[in-house]
Amino acid sequence: MTGTARTPLVELRDISIAFGGIKAVDHVSIDLYPGEVVGLLGHNGAGKSTLIKCLSGAYRKDSGQILINGEAVEINNPRDARSLNIETIYQTLALADNLDASSNLFLGRELIANGLVDDARMEAETRKIMGRLNPNFRKFNVPVSALSGGQRQSVAIARAVYFNARILIMDEPTAALGPHETQMVAELIQELKAQGLGIFLIEHDIHNVMKLCDRASVMKNGRLVGTVDVNEVTDDDILGMIILGKKPAKAA
Repeated sequence: MTGTARTPLVELRDISIAFGGIKAVDHVSIDLYPGEVVGLLGHNGAGKSTLIKCLSGAYRKDSGQILINGEAVEINNPRDARSLNIETIYQTLALADNLDASSNLFLGRELIANGLVDDARMEAETRKIMGRLNPNFRKFNVPVSALSGGQRQSVAIARAVYFNARILIMDEPTAALGPHETQMVAELIQELKAQGLGIFLIEHDIHNVMKLCDRASVMKNGRLVGTVDVNEVTDDDILGMIILGKKPAKAA
């Protein structure tokens, strides 16, 4: 999958982040390739969310290097991240419940014609991007508060993809969803992979990682236990990495 001739979309090299003398992330290196999903696992406090927040611009690293498409970059805030085509979809989704899908997709980046918000064009663009991602989506003219969890995820993902995300950070996207909705999000992730996006998936559910991810990176106490190909390990192997902090011998 990750042939040596290809350049990673993202390389996090030797990243460290400390809060008040406590190292939340301690010399961690992870990479991500186009068309790949890398799962990030670990107990609460393991450092996975802190690590990824330095890529999304929410935190600044204390040391280490971030490379995007092989070039060193500085990410000091979310605006820097977006300018590098990095988008984050948090568990809360950051949707405005009283607005419909197109108003949410263009929230803060509305399309203007003759000095007025161009609602018709925004809806047309939303229908176009949603047709690519979730052809079964039909509820374009109702507030997103009336949508199911999977449909809301579709709107959040469509917003990221429309604005040219190449690197997507997803924070437990199926945490509050039932089996049908979880399958819908799984299909969205497969579609994004096919389009060449790279996805970091922060997950607690090992079954989701085994189903959705190509590789899994496990953290414990701020350090990287290891990164494994999910096809080469079992659920129990990954559980052992999370609990014991040891990489399985067969994946070493």
